[in-house]
Amino acid sequence: MIRKFLNYSLSNQYRKGFKIKDYRIIKSCSRKFSSSPDDDTKDYFVKVENIRNFSIIAHVDHGKSTLADRLLEVTGAKKKNSGKNQVLDALEVEQERGITVKANAVSLLYKHEEETYLLNLIDTPGHVDFANEVCRSLSASGGVILLVDANHGVQAQTIANYHLAVGKNLKIVPVLNKIDLKHANPEQVEQDLFSLFDILPEDVLRVSAKLGIGIDSVFEHIIKKIPPPESCRDEAFRAHLFDSWYDKYRGALNLMFIKDGEVKLGQEIVSCESKKIYIVKSLSLLTPEEKNVKKLIAGQIGLIGMNMRNSKEAVIGDTYHLKGSPTEPLEVFKKLRPMIFAGIYPSEQSQHVALRGAIEKLVLNDSVVTFAPETSPALGHGFRLGFLGLLHLEVFVQRLQQEYQAEPIITAPSVTYKIKLKNMKNILKQHGGKEIISVSNPKFLPEPNHVEEYFEPTVLGTIITPSEYIGKIISLCIEKRGIQKSSINLDENRIMMTYQLPLSEVVVDFHDHIKSLSSGFASFDFEEKEYVSTNLVKLEILLNGVPVEELSNIVHARNAETFAKDLVGRLKELIPRQMVMIAIQGVVGGKVLARETIRAYRKDVTQWLYGGDVTRRMKLLKQQSEGKKKMRSIANVNVPRDTFIRVLKRF
Repeated sequence: MIRKFLNYSLSNQYRKGFKIKDYRIIKSCSRKFSSSPDDDTKDYFVKVENIRNFSIIAHVDHGKSTLADRLLEVTGAKKKNSGKNQVLDALEVEQERGITVKANAVSLLYKHEEETYLLNLIDTPGHVDFANEVCRSLSASGGVILLVDANHGVQAQTIANYHLAVGKNLKIVPVLNKIDLKHANPEQVEQDLFSLFDILPEDVLRVSAKLGIGIDSVFEHIIKKIPPPESCRDEAFRAHLFDSWYDKYRGALNLMFIKDGEVKLGQEIVSCESKKIYIVKSLSLLTPEEKNVKKLIAGQIGLIGMNMRNSKEAVIGDTYHLKGSPTEPLEVFKKLRPMIFAGIYPSEQSQHVALRGAIEKLVLNDSVVTFAPETSPALGHGFRLGFLGLLHLEVFVQRLQQEYQAEPIITAPSVTYKIKLKNMKNILKQHGGKEIISVSNPKFLPEPNHVEEYFEPTVLGTIITPSEYIGKIISLCIEKRGIQKSSINLDENRIMMTYQLPLSEVVVDFHDHIKSLSSGFASFDFEEKEYVSTNLVKLEILLNGVPVEELSNIVHARNAETFAKDLVGRLKELIPRQMVMIAIQGVVGGKVLARETIRAYRKDVTQWLYGGDVTRRMKLLKQQSEGKKKMRSIANVNVPRDTFIRVLKRF
C-alpha cells in the first residue's frame, strides 16, 4: 500500500504540489517501518560453527550487568560513555534496586582471527529468588561465564549456580571481577575455586568490568572453550520458547532458541504443548534493540511475534515446529515450583478485572508465578499467588505498580503444608477421598481430630560467613529450628555451613537477619529439600468471642504463643475504640494464648448529680453497667476494612 501510494503521489507531484524531497522522506519512513531486514543484519547470519550461546552467572552484586555492558561496548552494541549503565537491566524495578530480576538476551558480533562470530549473551539474575530465570537461560546456553568477586570471594549463590551449570553439562569459563579494588585478593579466591570446584588457577581469568581490563581475553575464552550449538540447518524447524512478554500492540512476543532449520515471515508454526497453529507476523534479533529480519536460522536466539493474544498460550519450555512437519518436544528444563503463597487483592473491588488482566500479562513474563481466584469477607475478591521467595513477591508487586499502575493489597506470605488425614471414610469423603492433602491457606486446615500427621517443607541452606560471626549465626539457626548438616573451613577467615531449616522460618526475614548479624558479610542460599513431620496448630483471633477467619494463621506449636502476642498487640493498636468493650484473644484449640482489651467509651451518667444520697449514684452506675453488658451481647464489633489491610498486608 505504501509503494502504491508513493507511485501515485510521484506521478502527480507537480499537479498537486508534491516535492521530490517529500517522496524521499516517505520512502525512508517506509523502509523504517517495514519488516525487511536492514543491510547490517546480514552479518548475523553466520555459520553454526561460529555461534556461541552463553550466560553470565554469579552471586548478587558480583558485577554481571557491568561485565555485560563492557561486552556490548567492545562489540559496538553500546557506545562508550553513552551515559547508559546496565543496558540489559531495562525494567524500572531493576534500575531502582540495582539488581537483575529478569534474564535478558542480546546478539553480538565479534571478529576473531578474521572470522565473524555471533555471540548470544544472556544476562541472568543473581538472587536465589530468581533461580527460575537462571534455569531458563541455561537451557538456551552452551556454556557460562562463572563470575566471582575478587574482593568478597565465593558466595552461597556462586556454589548453587556452579552446580546448576555442571548438572546441565555446560562449559564453564571462570572469571574474577573487581581486581582493581584495593582489598581484592585474587590469589585466595583462585585457591577457593580450586578447593571447591577443582578449577585450576591458570584457567581463571582476571578482569575489571568497571575499567574494561581483561575483556578481550574473555571473548577469546568464550570462542575457544564454549562449543557451538548442536544445531542443523538442513533439518525441519524446531525451536524452544524460554521467555515471553506482552506488548499491547503486538500481543505476546516470544523469545526462542532456534534448535534446527529455519523459520520465515508468514509461515505457520505449531505448539507441541497446545497443538495450536500460529502465523509468524514478525521476526527480529535483539542487538539489544530489535532488528527486523526475514528469517531466523538454527543456532540463533530471536524474537517471534505471532497471532497469540492470550497470555496463557505462551508456555515456557514449549517446542514449536512448522505445520506439516511434526517433531518430538525438546527436553529443556524443569520448571520450578512456587515456595511461598500470598493473597493479592485490589484496593477497590471495582479494580478487580483490571488487576486480573495486569497479573495475567505479568505472569506471561514470569512463568513460575501461579495464581488462582480467592475470596475474603474482609478484602473481597482477589487472587492467591505463588512465588519462589519474598524478594520475588516484592519485585512482582512493584512491577504491578510501575508497569500497570495497580495498587494491590498483599497479605502475609505462607508456605504449603501437607496433611495426612486419618483413614476414616467420613473424613476422607470431606476432602475428596485424598489421604494426603496440601494446604497453604489456614481456612482450609482440617480439624485437629481429623489429622493423623502434619508435614512442613524444609530447605537445605548454605551459609558462608566470616569466622567472627559464627556464634551469632549458629544461634539464629537454632532459634529457627535448624539442624546443622556440615561445616567446612574455606580458608582461615571464612566458614561454610549447611543447615536443614523449615521453609516457613526462612522465607520472611531469615536473609535479613543473616545480613544484620554479620554486618552484611555473610551470604545465604537454599534449595528445596523434603517434607518432615512437625507439630502445627491453627492460631485463631477472636473479637468478643467471634473468630475472624482472615486473621487466622498456621504456625508451629512452639511459636504459637509468641506469634499470638504479637498479632493481638498489633490489633489493639489498630482497632478503633467503640461503644462496647472489645476483647481480642489469640486462641489455639480453645486455649487462650494472648489477650488484650480495648476499653469502651464511657459516658459519665452521674455528672448532673449535685449531692444527695450515694445510693442514687450507685443506682445510675449499675444501670449503665447492665446496659453495656446487654449492648456487648448483641452488638457487632465494627472493624474497619483499613484495619484488616494494615494487619494483613506484607508491605
